[in-house]
Amino acid sequence: MTVEEVMQKLEAMGTEQTKKTFLRHGAKEPFFGVKIGDMKKLVKEVKRDQSLALALYDTGNHDAMYLAGLAVDPKSMSKERLRSWAQQAYWYALAEYTVANVAAESDFAMELAREWLEAKEEMIAVCGWNTYSNYVSITADEKLDLDEIKRLLQRVKETIHEERNRVRYVMNQFVISIGAYVPALHAEALEVANAIGKVHVDVGQTACKVPLATDYIRKIEERGKIGQKRKTCMC
Repeated sequence: MTVEEVMQKLEAMGTEQTKKTFLRHGAKEPFFGVKIGDMKKLVKEVKRDQSLALALYDTGNHDAMYLAGLAVDPKSMSKERLRSWAQQAYWYALAEYTVANVAAESDFAMELAREWLEAKEEMIAVCGWNTYSNYVSITADEKLDLDEIKRLLQRVKETIHEERNRVRYVMNQFVISIGAYVPALHAEALEVANAIGKVHVDVGQTACKVPLATDYIRKIEERGKIGQKRKTCMC
């Protein structure tokens, strides 16, 4: 398939209602308004061609960029390409999901997570925190730097309420991720969750809510799922 052929398919899948929803959340033109579930029908066709996936991201069209993140081979991504993707991720769906998911499964996950979470640009910092959260969710505990994670938990505890809008959201997610996926730090994550309480994020004209970290972690605990890693975070 060519970029033009994929774009035609995406355009045919788009709806005005989905487009309006995405616009309320922060998407910008150009894009068609394709539901993620519908978009996944194209993944197998694009996944055979890494250069096609990369070209789709470079279109700047949200639907094509998101599809690229579902179809690309993260192990074939260079550090420079991932940095470029982070720079182009102009709203939270691309930063928190597309870039963070791909980066977490790349060979540069921790290097870029550490770099990005210190960024002055809000969306790049968002990429950093969610890359780290995703990496934790798919990586064996013995490969994690538990001391570093403890320091980051303390940082969240001390700074989350003064942070930038979407950074507050992903910091809260980071606490949940540690509480859910790292048994050795479950108690510490729960303590931090209790300390930060409700996190306020401006989600615009949407019905989205910020999960209360304590409740979320306890629900996972009640299901006996603490420490159960994911096979992939690219979804």
